[in-house]
Amino acid sequence: MKPLLAVVMLVLAGALAFGLAHSRSGSQGKQGKEPDMNERHEKLRTATFAGGCFWCVEADFEKVEGVVDVISGYTGGHKESPTYEEVSAGGTGHVEAVQVIYDPQKVSYKELLDYFWRHVDPTDPGGQFVDRGSQYRTVIFYHDEEQRRLAEESKGALERSGRLAKPVVTEILPFTKFYRAEDYHQDYYKIHALRYQFYRWNSGRDQVLTKVWGGDKGNPTTGSGDSRYSKPSAEVLHEKLTPLQYKVTQREGTEPPFNNEYWNNKGEGIYVDIVSGEPLFSSLDKYDSGTGWPSFTRPLEPANIVEKEDRKLFTVRTEVRSRHGDSHLGHVFPDGPPPTGLRYCMNSAALRFIPKADLEKEGYGEYLALFSGKK
Repeated sequence: MKPLLAVVMLVLAGALAFGLAHSRSGSQGKQGKEPDMNERHEKLRTATFAGGCFWCVEADFEKVEGVVDVISGYTGGHKESPTYEEVSAGGTGHVEAVQVIYDPQKVSYKELLDYFWRHVDPTDPGGQFVDRGSQYRTVIFYHDEEQRRLAEESKGALERSGRLAKPVVTEILPFTKFYRAEDYHQDYYKIHALRYQFYRWNSGRDQVLTKVWGGDKGNPTTGSGDSRYSKPSAEVLHEKLTPLQYKVTQREGTEPPFNNEYWNNKGEGIYVDIVSGEPLFSSLDKYDSGTGWPSFTRPLEPANIVEKEDRKLFTVRTEVRSRHGDSHLGHVFPDGPPPTGLRYCMNSAALRFIPKADLEKEGYGEYLALFSGKK
């Protein structure tokens, strides 16, 4: 029995050592090649895109109906098993990329291509937004001839559309190897939501995309943005809204300062459009501006915000409206506190506050991570 016990102990020790080594490799850097998802499920397909910061590209594609998983990683370079530090330094030839695992019965590769174009700047040869260098350039990596053909056709159609002021410089290259990025990069937008939101806002990504694409940033299943949010009919609005809410949102009115529902609200949660329900602001970005209206330093979802020049009242201001509901919300001014220096001065009548405790049941559970660790 003793020799057998010794063998068992050696096996257990080896398994423990392997587990520790694997854990260290996850935190320090090198990850192996991601197993092909097609081997795990013959009905699923893989698409590989590079569009700058993979935190953002992963977050965008995970919103698409029919996408099963999105994995951040590195591809297109010459070094085996590169680390984040090596790739971000620009010496490996790799780009930050994502592998999109999708169900072709629910979303097609062509629709994924259309969605990709609307979430990058395909005219920028030097990187994407605040991230500069060839490791952040845009690339479509095709896995077979059908993907290559569709990618070429899609790129050509975009060039001929006249939508962009500059030539499309996105490369279309054959897929070779994909290396899964370190564990802390996966689902970064969920696990480190505050840091991610801060980075994304300051990267300028959504601001540029809004200028280029407007509201057409596309859900491939609808072609017209997030299908969860829309503006009801005029008849429904008259029934749904109070006279003040209707005046503010539909007639660009203004409610009295210090005499509105949320100006002094200190609860934790998010603020959504009273008309469409689309997420607009977070209590984490709310501050007391002394104006008597709810004020925020930045939007929770910049893509849901539309800014327009307002020349009423004999001055030039920047009006803020909601993307899907087209509601008048208020105005934004350049006199706010750090980190943005902006003051989004909103009307309470245009908003509905959803407390942290109600986010899940109200259908906004994805924002719970913003308040994790907070009492």
